[in-house]
Order: sequence, then C-alpha cells, then structure tokens
Amino acid sequence: MNSDASLLLQPLASAKGDVRLPGSKSISNRVLLLAALAQGTTRVGGLLDSDDTRVMVASLRELDVSLTEVDESTLEISGQCPFPNAAAELFLGNAGTAFRPLTAALAFMGGDYRLSGVPRMHERPIGDLVDALRQAGARVDCLANDGYPPLAIGKGALGADEPVRIKGSVSSQFLTALLMAAPIYTAATGRDLVIEVEGVLISRPYILITLNLMARFGVDVKCEGWQRFTIPAAAAYRSPGAISIEGDASSASYFMALGAIGGGPVHIHGVGSRSIQGDIAFADTLQAMGAQVEWHADSIEISGVQVARGDRLKAFDEDFNLIPDAAMTAAALALYADGPCTLRNIGSWRVKETDRIHAMATELGKLGAKVEEGDDWLRVHPLERADWREASIATYDDHRMAMCFSLAAFGPCPVVIEDPACVSKTFPDYFSVFQAMVSA
Repeated sequence: MNSDASLLLQPLASAKGDVRLPGSKSISNRVLLLAALAQGTTRVGGLLDSDDTRVMVASLRELDVSLTEVDESTLEISGQCPFPNAAAELFLGNAGTAFRPLTAALAFMGGDYRLSGVPRMHERPIGDLVDALRQAGARVDCLANDGYPPLAIGKGALGADEPVRIKGSVSSQFLTALLMAAPIYTAATGRDLVIEVEGVLISRPYILITLNLMARFGVDVKCEGWQRFTIPAAAAYRSPGAISIEGDASSASYFMALGAIGGGPVHIHGVGSRSIQGDIAFADTLQAMGAQVEWHADSIEISGVQVARGDRLKAFDEDFNLIPDAAMTAAALALYADGPCTLRNIGSWRVKETDRIHAMATELGKLGAKVEEGDDWLRVHPLERADWREASIATYDDHRMAMCFSLAAFGPCPVVIEDPACVSKTFPDYFSVFQAMVSA
C-alpha cells in the first residue's frame, strides 16, 4: 500500500521507453551563482526545479540579486558583485552545491552573514574550506562545532602572500567553491589567486564542470595538473547572454540501469557524447557489465539483459573515485551480477547527505545480500532469486538512496521505499517517470 510516507513497488520484469532528464543539479547551482556574480544579464534555460536549486534561488533573492522568472525552467539574472545585501541569514537546507560556493563567495565579499542548514548539513565537514578562506584573509567562524556549519562570515582583510592551500581528499566542492569565488578576491586585492591542492583531488570531473562554466562566463583558470590553479588578477565574470542547462547525468544513471537490467531499449535525452558531466562515464561501466550502449550528441540509448528471467550482468571490481554519485547505482546493480562486485575509492560517500557506505550496506543487507564494507570501499555479493527477501528500505533523507533502491524491484519480492518524497532534492517526478517505463 502506498502513502506519503512509503511507496510499494511490486516485482518488475522489463523496462523500455524514452525519458527526458531534468536539468543537472551541479550545473544549475553553479550557473545560478556565476550569473549572479557576472556583469550583465543572463538568461538561464533548462534550470532544474528541485529543493537544492530552490535553496540557491531563495538565497540569491535574500541577497537582493535580481532574478526574474521567464517560465517554469527559465530565469533572467542581473549580476552584481558584491551582492546588494551585505547582511543576511541564509538557510541552505542540505544543499552542498549551494552551501559551499556561497560560503566562499560571501567570505570574499565580507559583510555580516549567517549560514545554516538542516541537522545533517551541520554534520557535514566544511573545515578544509574554512581554513583555506582564512588563509586568504577572510573572516569565517564556526558557530557550534569547529570545522562544521553553521557559519558566521564577517569583514576580513583579504590578501595572501603564499598560495592558498586546500585538501583535495574530502570533497571537490571545496575547491569548486574557492575557484568560483576567486574573481571576487582578485577584484578586491588586485592580485592573482593561486590555489594549491594538498593530496589527491577526488571527483575531478566535477572540477572540470566548474572550470568549463567559469570559462563560459569569461574567466579562464591556469591549471598545472590537478595540484595548482591560478586565477589572474584581471579575472572578471561577464554574462554569456544566455546559457542552457544540460540534463542531469547522475539522474541518468538510474535510467541507464533500467535499460541494462530490464531489457530496454531505454533512450535518455538531455545528456550524450557532448556532456560536460563526468557521471556520463557510468555508461562505460554498464557496457563492461554487458549492456549495449548507443551514443548520440545529446542522448544515449541502453539495452541489456532481463534479470527477471534469470539473466546476469558481469561482475566488476572498479575504482569509482571519479563518479561517486553514479557509483551508488552500480552498488544496486551488483545484486544482479554473476559474482561479487567491489566499489573502491568511495570514501567521499561518508560525508554526503548521509553516510552512504553504511546506508547502502545496511539496506542491501535487508534484501538478503551479503555486504562487506571498509573506510572507502564496499563489496556486494549477488543474490540468487531464492534468497531475496521482502524489505522496507530506509532512505535516510537521501534522494540517491531512494532512486537506487527502486532498481531492487527487479528482484522477485516486493520492495517498500520509505519517504519516497526525498527525491525532491534533485528529481521530484522520479517515481512517476520510473513507473511509466517499467512493466510487471
């Protein structure tokens, strides 16, 4: 029985059809901030309408940035830097793509700001970013626990004689935040900003998204490997006039998976060979697992096996450092593999919307799977059809947990998804779109 609190999925046999993806969360929130900082007016089309983007839009309006709604997926944004409102209290929910970049931008502007979020956001570390901003002369204080939100931002004395150093091993969003805010620093100081990454930089494709979008707004960053980034003193954002948001490649992973285990074909519109998002590489993982992949410039088509008939995907042992969000989909698909599957280098899962390594291990176990976990790895043993169990899947207020475990409905037992509305963070219509493409 379905309710607002849960969704019952009966066993499924096949999947096929066409899906048009919502706009990318990662691109949407980056573009919203860049347009707000840029000289001129930018028309942003294809914008994702979700909890995380609404948080960013509401925050920019609180900062007196001019945003005009053209239609349900298009905004016109008149940029102004610094923002007109120099004092504000911003509630940013659990939106890391809003919290981290706004922290850096406001810290380099100075003013009187308070940034907070839901309790889980106050458990997600931000100390590495705060330390880097302080090295640059910004004033940022942690109001409760050191290294964690909520934050207070004041007027600092910007200027760094040495490169600003930031750790790369916890979240790529910290480096993204520094990079996007850098032209505010260079305008205030008249100096280059040099950023050096300590250690190995994770989730590099997300940094490529950031650099690509900064270039579209007129700021080119000098990159020396993945360790040193220089933003010149003359850097300034300029509106490109209009920009269109491509579909969300992380959301595409669930529909790619449908094609791989439900026979297909599933034709996904909004991302393809021209995508700037790293998660599109999940198609390569599926191909290695036995799916057929057909690429187009702005779409991708996936066909595969039918696990409901007893077909199996090929097992994998893979490093998922570059595509940590799509890796969660791979963990769910491991249930249908022909042997144990190992996901490596996924330590960033621990500091996401929930501790995703623990959450994934716990919920896969409810279905009957044997699961092993370490600090930064997960091993999932596939299930024989006789070993599946009915389960009620906790989603931990994490949109990706809910979407991943919809794929468990291709087993032989009913599955209940608790709190299915948590998908509103990035894909409010996910389950209606999902159910339109599957057959019992």
